[in-house]
Amino acid sequence: MSNWQTALAEIKRGTDDILPEEELIQKLKSGKTLTVKAGFDPTAPDLHLGHTVLINKLRSFQQLGHNVVFLIGDFTGLIGDPTGKNVTRKPLSKDQVLENAKTYQEQVFKILDPDKTQIRFNSEWMDKLGADGMIKLAASQTVARMLERDDFKKRYANGQPIAIHEFLYPLVQGWDSVALEADVELGGTDQRFNLLMGRELQKENGQAQQAIVMVPLLEGLDGVQKMSKSLNNYIGITDTPNEMFGKVMSVSDDLMWRYYDLLSFRPLEEVAELKAQVEAGANPRDTKILLAKELIARFHDEDAAEAAYQDFIQRFQKNAIPDDMPEVSITLPADGIAIGNLLKEADLVASTSDAMRMIKQGAVKIDGDKVEDSRLIITQTGEQVYQVGKRKFARITLES
Repeated sequence: MSNWQTALAEIKRGTDDILPEEELIQKLKSGKTLTVKAGFDPTAPDLHLGHTVLINKLRSFQQLGHNVVFLIGDFTGLIGDPTGKNVTRKPLSKDQVLENAKTYQEQVFKILDPDKTQIRFNSEWMDKLGADGMIKLAASQTVARMLERDDFKKRYANGQPIAIHEFLYPLVQGWDSVALEADVELGGTDQRFNLLMGRELQKENGQAQQAIVMVPLLEGLDGVQKMSKSLNNYIGITDTPNEMFGKVMSVSDDLMWRYYDLLSFRPLEEVAELKAQVEAGANPRDTKILLAKELIARFHDEDAAEAAYQDFIQRFQKNAIPDDMPEVSITLPADGIAIGNLLKEADLVASTSDAMRMIKQGAVKIDGDKVEDSRLIITQTGEQVYQVGKRKFARITLES
């Protein structure tokens, strides 16, 4: 393959859509060093693996020799991204945004090369734009155009309020592309409207339009909803090695391949070989272990990855947890489920009183850890191994 074809193949890995693909191809063929941006609003202090899908794609462009801009939306963070929300988001204070932004800068260099990464804040140009500039920017689009956006359209149709400042969010994100003269913008599939707004505003301001690379949203540990701290289905990049290892091992075998596609840096050929081995009868647990060690080494180091693996082996092999066991799916109530009810529903005990008795005897374990509290309420979705006594096991998946 030619250089641009090789680059395109790398960019397409784990990508949902490219708009328009022909324009990106022309940019790659030109041999120009492209300015590639991705924006992140610092609405929480820590990043999780869902955020890193975009950062991984920035890394791909960086390794291809292009200029990467990690854009921190300290201005847009004050507005609150309305994407996918059915209510107006509560804006953060300036202090909260700045504090969160500081941790983002520390965390992003776990993936990107700090010597080849521009960290920019969109307050740089938005503060200078002023009230007059903001009014001119708002005048460039109509309310009808804004209501084409899916979440705004649904809220309007349902009679749910839309605050005026929420209409400004896609305009400001689009203006970021103008300010940076971006050649490429990366974003999740839920950002389509905002990403296209950047193209519109660039055209209105006489710039070459950016190509758009959209990546899918990463499902959380439950395998259903997107990874989110608010849903408690996330793997944080600041999680301890043992926490990270345990969470990766809890994902379903099918979801494991999704994580390989979007999170692993292993060559595609190697991932294909791993799939072939599992299809031929290899234990998917061993493949999951490889993924867990790769991610821990990235966000901690190789020694931490090996230590977490040894801890996992020691805990699980010591407790003789079998590979084959009943698999049970249970719908998790909104307020959680009591441990006794969960064990009864999974047919691990005959009654809740039996469950209480076994817990008091120290005979109940979750992922090899002894349950001490007979009043424990399980609130987190995902898959875990439950054990009662020496011989009763079940792999229980709690679904929302």
